Amino acid sequence: MNRPDRARGATIVDVALLAGVSRMTVSRVINDGASVRETTRMAVLAAIRELNYQPNLAARNLVLDGELRIGVIYSNPSAAFMSDFLVGVFEEATSAGARLILVRGENGQAPAPQELQRLLGSGVHGVVLAPPLGESAVVRDILRAANLPVAVVAAGRPPTDAISVRIDDRQASQAMAQHLLDLGHRRIGFITGNPDQTASAERLEGARAAIAAVDGAELVLAQGTFTYGSGLRAAEQLLDAHPPPTAIFASNDDMAAAAVSVAHRRHLDVPGDLTVVGFDDTTVATTLWPPLTTVRQPVRQMAAVALDRLMRVLRSTQPSAEASADYVLGHALIERQSTAPPRRVTRVAGAKAHQRSSHA
Repeated sequence: MNRPDRARGATIVDVALLAGVSRMTVSRVINDGASVRETTRMAVLAAIRELNYQPNLAARNLVLDGELRIGVIYSNPSAAFMSDFLVGVFEEATSAGARLILVRGENGQAPAPQELQRLLGSGVHGVVLAPPLGESAVVRDILRAANLPVAVVAAGRPPTDAISVRIDDRQASQAMAQHLLDLGHRRIGFITGNPDQTASAERLEGARAAIAAVDGAELVLAQGTFTYGSGLRAAEQLLDAHPPPTAIFASNDDMAAAAVSVAHRRHLDVPGDLTVVGFDDTTVATTLWPPLTTVRQPVRQMAAVALDRLMRVLRSTQPSAEASADYVLGHALIERQSTAPPRRVTRVAGAKAHQRSSHA
């Protein structure tokens, strides 16, 4: 087997691998559990001596029927998305008897390394990562060095060394773009998401695939970062184009809501003059007028499944492939009142009215 890096010291995972048992079994031996066979106990103790392993707080507390301590690390700029995510993990933790320890970063950025180290020192047994932190090199490197099981939610491409719970972003985006094409739109504005997130690239590729299959269709891009402010800037850029798109597809609901706001400011009717669609189906989609047509990503369910699968791995008595399993949940296209076939004459009139008001 690969010997542990002496610079970081041996971990409970190293002991389990050397002894050929699970982390739970090592924890039982450390806690003098009576349910461990003597031959297994001797193998674990020999591995502890050979590796000079020093049990940490997590190892001392990790018992099969005890309370699991789960770290939840999040830093998402969309309040609506995070609300659904946190409700999902809280509900699952309540029903499963797990204790959550929350660590928050700011504005989509990872928490400071010392905050992450403080979390690890508190004795967590595993970690759930909300987007975009599942793809943060800083966060993943620190957790990888600690050999903690990790569950990643809503990464566009699944990691190879963690539990992944997601939807098929590319397929969902392709379905939405196809819906706009079926309505008759041929010049479609697309507001991309944060370039550091693989979900952004997957959604763009899905839209491109639908557009490429239709002669005369065109996708006009504007960069966003999944924030309302970035959506405002991107929508202004798209509607200043010549000619402007007849539909805007934003990579999340916050940016779609911003596009609706820009359209209203320009005296454009949604959807009569401009169709707008989003992605996620958060509360934002139904709290503006008109309510958004959007892709439903089951964020609450995804968070709950991530926590459930993580706890299964932690409570398993044997090493399991579930520790790096990829769970792809279903999505749905939700049609509301923000979509209609293109009506170019009305759009031109609306744009001229905006120009007259701007120069008054």
